[in-house]
Amino acid sequence: QVQLVESGGGLVQAGGSLRLSCAASGRTFSTYPAGWFRQAPGKEREFVAAISWGGSTYYADSVKGRFTISRDNAKNTVYLQMNSLKPEDTAVYRCAAGSKFRGPPTRWEYEYNYWGQGTQVTVSS
Repeated sequence: QVQLVESGGGLVQAGGSLRLSCAASGRTFSTYPAGWFRQAPGKEREFVAAISWGGSTYYADSVKGRFTISRDNAKNTVYLQMNSLKPEDTAVYRCAAGSKFRGPPTRWEYEYNYWGQGTQVTVSS
C-alpha cells in the first residue's frame, strides 16, 4: 500500500508559478515511477508529467518547457514545478505511483496503481 498526499495548489495569476508536492508513505516509493495527472471541470483526466525511479522524465506536449517534474527519493516526495501558468492549466492535479518496479516514466493511467486525492490549481487571466 502507498498513501499519496498532494500539496501546493492554489490561486495564481497567469504567468505565475506554483510548485506541487506529493508525499508518499507505505510501500517503497523510490524504486517506482511516479506521475502527475490533471482534470479540469467537464473534461477527462489527462497526463501531465512522469518520472522514472532513476530520474528520466516524460511530459505532455501542452506543458513541455513550462513544467518540471522531479523527485527526492530520500524524502519519498515527487514535485511538479509549474511556470508560465495559463488559465487552461486550471484543474485538480493528482499524483500517482506506478506499478512497475524500476519502470520507465509513462503516460498511461493503467500503469499507475495508487493515486492521491488531488490539489486544486486555479490560474486567473
